[in-house]
Amino acid sequence: MAGIYDFEVADIRDNAQSMAVYQGKVLLIVNTASKCGFTPQFEGLQTLYSDLADRGLEVLGFPCNQFMNQDPGSNDSIGQFCSLNYGVSFPMFAKVEVNGDNTHPLYRYLKHEASGLLGSEQVKWNFTKFLVNRDGTVLKRYPPTTKPADIRADIVKALG
Repeated sequence: MAGIYDFEVADIRDNAQSMAVYQGKVLLIVNTASKCGFTPQFEGLQTLYSDLADRGLEVLGFPCNQFMNQDPGSNDSIGQFCSLNYGVSFPMFAKVEVNGDNTHPLYRYLKHEASGLLGSEQVKWNFTKFLVNRDGTVLKRYPPTTKPADIRADIVKALG
């Protein structure tokens, strides 16, 4: 099976990018939405990124419109929303599907490596988070209800 650095993703401007650019970094990968009850978590994600990027953290946001159409806008409008409303400066990517037949290969991999409650691989909702260590191992999955600040200790430990 491929490792996390073998995947290609599209950035928010739809430019192809290899996940290999993040080799050696600790990653917090999050499926996001602009019109969700958890949308204010962008603020906490940005705080983590601002505080820990210089130590090797990358927060990667992947918009998803699969949960009650809570991110219906274009990639451009999503990027503007995140920047203007939450000061997001961490990388945002093109919209993906995280469940179903069209699941993005990166998310298929993440779900396989870190299953959810009772072994389910389905992503339950927006703002599910995956923590990946510097060697590309998926360490843990966090449910949407887990606030970014509550993951800080695990991130700091992974940063070393």
